Amino acid sequence: MALSRLKEHYQNEIIEAMNKKFGYKNIMEVPKLEKVVINMGVGEAKDNAKILESAVADLEKITGQKAVICKAKKSVANFKLREGMPIGCKVTLRGEKMYEFVDRLINLALPRVRDFRGVNPNAFDGRGNYALGIKEQLIFPEIEYDKIDKVRGMDIIFVTTARTDEEARELLTQFNMPFTK
Repeated sequence: MALSRLKEHYQNEIIEAMNKKFGYKNIMEVPKLEKVVINMGVGEAKDNAKILESAVADLEKITGQKAVICKAKKSVANFKLREGMPIGCKVTLRGEKMYEFVDRLINLALPRVRDFRGVNPNAFDGRGNYALGIKEQLIFPEIEYDKIDKVRGMDIIFVTTARTDEEARELLTQFNMPFTK
């Protein structure tokens, strides 16, 4: 089972490597991956509700978990947007499903991106969280090319317990995240 292997790998090798590099005094200081949030903004949903339904279906196929519909917080006249209109969807993954998704993302999906040279190593927020943008949902093997109505992108945010970007970068490197040099 690949899932328990990934969790075991985290608990043993990653903790050991992080401890060696940063010299933590307590094992609880070692940064962990807390959650992964996948967000899909669907601006066209204000005109056509079917578009949002297909985006939600794609996101649920990719993550294996029910997606939550996000509504607009403010009205913006220039975008013809009213408060409370559904304009996106998101999924928050934790625990086993999170590790499974991270494994599939790094080992299956990212290598399928066209002209892939690695992900941006500077997309950290200063508090140890990493944001990754994907231009098309087709890179995931669960999505069938013939069944999609439109190519959509998504944002994937890795929330860690790391205090600094350097610690978070090392943690994701230990998960084999392909950063560009």
